Formats: sequence, structure tokens, C-alpha cells
Amino acid sequence: MRLIQWDVDRTLLVGGGVGVEAYAAAFTAVTGIPWRGALVAAGRTDLSITPELFAQHGIDDAGPHLQPFFARYAEEFAGRSARMAVEGRLLPGAAEVLAALAGRPDVVQTLVTGNIAPVGIGKVAAFGLDGWLETAIGGYGDDHPVRTELVRRSRERAEAAHGPFADADVLVVGDTVHDVAAALGAGVVAVGVTTGPATAEELMHAGAHHVLVDLSDVDAVVAVLAS
Repeated sequence: MRLIQWDVDRTLLVGGGVGVEAYAAAFTAVTGIPWRGALVAAGRTDLSITPELFAQHGIDDAGPHLQPFFARYAEEFAGRSARMAVEGRLLPGAAEVLAALAGRPDVVQTLVTGNIAPVGIGKVAAFGLDGWLETAIGGYGDDHPVRTELVRRSRERAEAAHGPFADADVLVVGDTVHDVAAALGAGVVAVGVTTGPATAEELMHAGAHHVLVDLSDVDAVVAVLAS
């Protein structure tokens, strides 16, 4: 059996700014402070980013605000999620690769994303990708601030559901050096995709075992991920 853990943003899809808008609206709703932050989230977790952004707005102790904020963020995103398919887009080959892998009995697919669970799952659901993913066994940005821990937690959930996976059969697919580092930190296989901020050279230098330009060559991508 092989476990494939997919990043969401800039790996499978582009959200068109809907998530950032929901985040900003939730911040103001919870704190009463006008949003003036710059959300640089690529490859990081919401539990890591959010305290920094609260501090930018003069709130040095974000702890009491985190759970109310994440709950409101999920609500704000849900209210905007229908716009994702209009203002955002799937990246080339994403749906076709997920569908091809979902047809294999020896492959389990899920998400490992810095988004909190309702938002990460909501993003893929907006494009109809959720049917090919076991989202209940994913790792999410409200699980832990450190991305490597998301990989580990997803693997634990997957193994509870499906039995053990060898290290070489757990693959993290993402577009940033943070995704690569998370995979390596968890002792599993890192697959970089150059559809985000990192170049092929940067992903390789970070230690990626495989680097894909994108997901458009479905057969070649499936061969890397499932063979």
C-alpha cells in the first residue's frame, strides 16, 4: 500500500484569494481590529502563521483568540466557498491524476496542508476533488504548528485505518521547500512540484526525491507516485 499526502494551495489548485479574504474577515470579526496584515502562508501552517499576524496587529498573546478565530475563519470560508471554482482554478492535471490514483486499490490519498481542516477540505471540495481523497486521515494546520508533525499525524491516522505503511511508500507532494522539509523530517518521500514559489533547483537543493514540473503529464506523474 502507498500513502500519498497532497498539499492543496499551488499544488492542486489556486484559490483566487478567497481564503485570504475569509481569513481577514474572521480576524476583524473576532478582534474588532481592521485587517492590515500581509498573509505570506506558502508552505506554513495556520497555527504557525496566526500568532505572528495577531502580533502584527498589536495582540501579543494570540492563544485565547485562536479557537474562536479558527471557528469564525471556517464560517467565513464556507460562506465564500462557491466562489472558489469561479475565481480560482485547478492546476493542470490535478483532477486527472487524483482520479487515476483513486482507481488503484494499492493507493490511499489524503491531504497534508497548512490550512485548518475545514478550509483545506473546503478548498478541494469546491472543485470536486474530495471524492478521491480520504480527508478524515489528513494532517491540517490546526493539528500542530510544525508541518512535519502534520505528516506524522496523517500517517498515524492512515495506519489506524489501513495498517502500516513503509517509509518509502509514504509520499508528500507539495510546491514549497517547507513541504520537502516536512517529508524529510518525517522520514518519508518528498515530491516537489514547480507550480508554486519554488524552482526545480530549490526543491532539489532542499532534498526532494523527485521534482515534477506540474501534474499535466498524468501517466508520468502516476508512474512517479504509484510505482
